Amino acid sequence: MFIGGIQKSSLIDYPGKISCVFFLNGCNFDCPYCHNAALVKGGLDCSEAIEDQSVLSFLRYRIGFLEGVVISGGEPTLQKDLHCLCERVKDLGYPVKLDTNGSRPEELKMLIDDGLVDYVAMDIKTDPFHYDPTIHKDQPADDLFSSIRTIMESAPDYEFRTTCVKGIVDETVIQTIAKTIKGAKRYVLQPFQNKNVLHPEFFQDIDSHYRKEELLHLKTLAEPWVVECSVR
Repeated sequence: MFIGGIQKSSLIDYPGKISCVFFLNGCNFDCPYCHNAALVKGGLDCSEAIEDQSVLSFLRYRIGFLEGVVISGGEPTLQKDLHCLCERVKDLGYPVKLDTNGSRPEELKMLIDDGLVDYVAMDIKTDPFHYDPTIHKDQPADDLFSSIRTIMESAPDYEFRTTCVKGIVDETVIQTIAKTIKGAKRYVLQPFQNKNVLHPEFFQDIDSHYRKEELLHLKTLAEPWVVECSVR
């Protein structure tokens, strides 16, 4: 396994913990607003690409300072060695947070059932029935629903997230997602950052940015359906 990049310390990626973030290569989605374009395209040409053995050496050195490890992407569940990486990180005593798009429910369930992830953050991009064509052509909504159920029923801790992009997410979408995850512990709305995105041409002729007050309004629409809703 090659890891496309590493953030050596973070106070925001793993709630309540000082963590590092490993960004794994490759993604099966094509979100126009993605800011990890090199990882989506494969990432092996990333100047920061490092082998997993170097990652483990880094983690051994940081024992006593870091409180958790975030495995992000790209889409981590595409990596055939993800299970092994999580095992090795857990063997060093670190809790693991997994960031996922929820498109591979079998892999996600295996990781949770085997006790290899302590926190799961699933991005719900828009109405699960409307990922095609902007996010992914022919993405089965059932896979997304299966991942949502698995997370809510089995994950030790979790959150669902939506990046709020006009043209992809609106009031109806937020209400649909919130109803889909009814009773969820945590739902986070994230602002769109139009910087170094995967498909800048998508944003040339539209204003896709939600102002803070607009995000707070979307939050009020989601709040009745979940235990906790916040704008990050």
